Amino acid sequence: MFTKKGNSFLAQKQYATSIARALNMELGGTHQATKTLMRWTNANERTVKNWLAGSNGPSGEHLVALVKHSDLALAAFLGMAERPDALTASELPMLRQKLQSVLEGIDSCLCQGRRE
Repeated sequence: MFTKKGNSFLAQKQYATSIARALNMELGGTHQATKTLMRWTNANERTVKNWLAGSNGPSGEHLVALVKHSDLALAAFLGMAERPDALTASELPMLRQKLQSVLEGIDSCLCQGRRE
């Protein structure tokens, strides 16, 4: 959480670190990850490398582009904003898709069991 009191540098560092952690978890720290982030955001290579290193966090327009493509960046952002209800809502479509796959697997097993 970012408070209004205290060192704003610390809040900026926490923001940059949280976004870096999310991006590295989702994409890794490879050159391909850098290229992917450059495509997603139209940011230059040095800027993207700073995000991945946690040196700087993305600006507003770049953050919007990131959360369009990265579920983990969205989760990090909503976590920093202390919006767990919004995070849960954003995960529902993915959860629905996973449940659908599980149900199809169960149906497939049940159909095979009846044929035997």
